[in-house]
Amino acid sequence: MEEFVSSFTNKIDAKGRVSVPAAFRAVLAKEQSDEIFCHPALDAPALDAGGPRLVKHIRGLLEELAPYSDEKDQLATALFGESEYLKLDSDGRIVLPQRLRDVIGLSNTVTFVGLGDKFQIWEPKQFEDARQLARSKVRDLRALLGSAKKKNITDAAKVDDFKDDKTT
Repeated sequence: MEEFVSSFTNKIDAKGRVSVPAAFRAVLAKEQSDEIFCHPALDAPALDAGGPRLVKHIRGLLEELAPYSDEKDQLATALFGESEYLKLDSDGRIVLPQRLRDVIGLSNTVTFVGLGDKFQIWEPKQFEDARQLARSKVRDLRALLGSAKKKNITDAAKVDDFKDDKTT
């Protein structure tokens, strides 16, 4: 299965049209889709976007919640109630509705960011800030995971030493 990878910055024209990166269009084509499902991200000043795989994932999340529950209705409202299907034209462009552009403060440029099974659409400056924060957090996490791995190796060695002491 193809993944949405890399990041691209493109201009938005006066009619709100923007070219979707060719690499992203190729992933959508493999999913047999000529449209993009797009909704405001739940945890970032961005739009989440993708093809049928993203919609299937969202449906799976909703199916895990109790029918007719407030949580299910609220999540469905946030993910489906504020979403749009954006049709790719013959030149590989979509029209980003003004409502979605306003949600994330887009003016004349947009950054597409691959996240594997989906991608996000960002205002470029906000994405640069988020990218810097993500890199910092990943460095901290890597250091923490590295420390945990060393601790686990040390703990495992202590257990092995204990076992050796018991058998002799």
